[in-house]
Amino acid sequence: MTEAKVESAPEIIKGEVCPICGNKTLSLMEAEREVPYFGVCYLFSMDCEHCKYHKADVEAAEERTPVKYTYEINNEDDMRVRIVKSSFATVKFPHLGSIEPGESSNGYITNIEGLLNRIKNQIESIQENEDDAIIKKKCKSALKKIMKVMWGHEKQKLIIEDPSGNSAIISDKAVKGKL
Repeated sequence: MTEAKVESAPEIIKGEVCPICGNKTLSLMEAEREVPYFGVCYLFSMDCEHCKYHKADVEAAEERTPVKYTYEINNEDDMRVRIVKSSFATVKFPHLGSIEPGESSNGYITNIEGLLNRIKNQIESIQENEDDAIIKKKCKSALKKIMKVMWGHEKQKLIIEDPSGNSAIISDKAVKGKL
């Protein structure tokens, strides 16, 4: 007997008041998804058509304990490893960059390549807006390192720490521990 795949059509409510601009242009979305080896998740988002405010999160259907995942990125195939990241999670790539939780932090389902692209975009933004030549050079070096990791030419550790327990690295290679 096979298990039924859990996936609900997104429930969308439009015309809510945006907490940023105050206009009634906010859409709320909630959906349920089955993530293999993780379980049922609820996806939530808020999007304002007027001011482009966006907030999203992922929450496991079952209560979870605080968790820390570690993963050694060794090759290009590792870019496809699935990631569930809640808005409470801290994502660390030692000596490269991090994604910190906070009021504007989002939760999402992605893969390792997606996380590295987020770090890459942050560094490119810093590099573009920076006048200091030393910082621009450090950014250039970090961007080269990210590309080497993405192409499988350099190893990199990935650490996800989540006090809510709603994050995971979906791979047999991932080491799960207590936070």
